[in-house]
Amino acid sequence: MMRALLAACVAGAMAMTTPAASEVTHTILSFDDLNGWAEDDHEAALSVFLDTCGDMPDPDWRGVCAVARHQTNAKTFFELFFRPVLIEDGQDMLFTGYFEPELRGSRTRGGPYQYPLYRLPEEASSGSTWFSRRDIEEQALLDDRGLEIAWIDDPVDVYFLQVQGSGRVKLPDGSYLRVGYGGKNGHNYRSIGQELVRQGVYEPHQVSAQVIRNWVKRNPEEGAELLRHNPSYVFFREVSEVPADKGPLGAMNRSITAMRSIAVDPAHTPLGAPVWIEKGGQGPLRQLMVAQDTGSAIKGAQRADIFFGTGHKAGRAAGRVRDPGRMVVLMPIQRAYALAPDI
Repeated sequence: MMRALLAACVAGAMAMTTPAASEVTHTILSFDDLNGWAEDDHEAALSVFLDTCGDMPDPDWRGVCAVARHQTNAKTFFELFFRPVLIEDGQDMLFTGYFEPELRGSRTRGGPYQYPLYRLPEEASSGSTWFSRRDIEEQALLDDRGLEIAWIDDPVDVYFLQVQGSGRVKLPDGSYLRVGYGGKNGHNYRSIGQELVRQGVYEPHQVSAQVIRNWVKRNPEEGAELLRHNPSYVFFREVSEVPADKGPLGAMNRSITAMRSIAVDPAHTPLGAPVWIEKGGQGPLRQLMVAQDTGSAIKGAQRADIFFGTGHKAGRAAGRVRDPGRMVVLMPIQRAYALAPDI
């Protein structure tokens, strides 16, 4: 899944270098070491854990998932069957936020609805590099091929939907159409926030998704050129089998939950694992989340993207998050001690 790239759009303007690889360490903590653990809503976290734990392939996880279905006290369950494991790779913790955009659109072209969301064309489905964003738009390569899923009223919304990878479209009759990631053209993502900094338009600390959006709208010609600075182009598929009142599909192909689901690097954190987060900055968070998503900008043992929900309010909240802290993965007991055998 191509999720959680709002972080890349903004963070790319602020961090230009790739840190050197460091040795990964695993430290087993106690639940008393988790700041705010006793005050969390563990029942809410258990409910989200149950949404996806049945899809985890490892026997250790399947075992605790089976037990979880019969629990009456969520806090006791987590404390009995898990151990908190602090996984570190030498890099500082970074929390960012992401959300599911909600756009205004129509299934047919007309009036303000002039900007298409495309399905993946057959010739781009091999996974090899295809035409760039500039080629696709300037050469009208997808016109009149019947690939349109919907028509949107704002080209900037289309771009940010491609950055996010999935979203919900509100149709004129009040119903909703949900779209998810369907493929891409094979080009690497290039940050337009970083490009605005390079051009001297903004300082790094000034760049946010809303700042970029407003600048493009104020400068339509330069804005179109700015968007084409990113050669990556994302195609969509309709996923309307997911009810409108549920969250979008995450990397585990299940709906994710606002303020309980996070995107992680699965090289370090198993998808489906409970993760205790201690986020600093404005609006600090101390609560148990579940790792149910991934994103190409989410790399490292101490890196997480918090899902804030659907729509503009969630987007504004997500766009403000770039905070320090720490995350601690809850592992089944046997798995925890296997990772830290010297304990």
